[in-house]
Amino acid sequence: MPDRLTPEQRRRCMKSIRSRNTKPEMMVRRYLFSRGFRYRVNVKRLPGTPDIVLRKYRTVIFINGCFWHGHEDCPYFVLPKTNTPFWKAKIERNRERDMQKRIQLRLLGWHTIILWECQLKPTRRDLTLKGLERTLNQIYLENYALHKVRPYAPVEEETNGMLVADGGEVTTT
Repeated sequence: MPDRLTPEQRRRCMKSIRSRNTKPEMMVRRYLFSRGFRYRVNVKRLPGTPDIVLRKYRTVIFINGCFWHGHEDCPYFVLPKTNTPFWKAKIERNRERDMQKRIQLRLLGWHTIILWECQLKPTRRDLTLKGLERTLNQIYLENYALHKVRPYAPVEEETNGMLVADGGEVTTT
């Protein structure tokens, strides 16, 4: 099927597609902020310039479009019928680059979460966002909260066998 748009119209159409502040990205950012998560957006100092960076959790979130990043077995990923070799090579390069950036982030000690555009469609959105929140809380508990727990230190004061909770007074002599 030939393209219904002229090359100039197609160029303008493709040029207008945004890479930052997309609807799925804004949806996830609003959800995280409303749940008390604080983050940075598009941090250029990290490999791949992640969409969302949660430093406290040492976690980055990429929100990928199903077409541009080649989401396999997804109804939203269909190779165009025109100029197919170009698109196939481009999407394959995107996949390889994504994998390299995830490996670099892992070597730097960052957790990586990938959300796909199709996971944020209305039918699956709530489940996906609640799962994201649960995952972030689990990462926090496993990596940070457990390392900061300290056992109670023994009490150095003499209390003559009585505890304050028992109603006795603690006196120091």
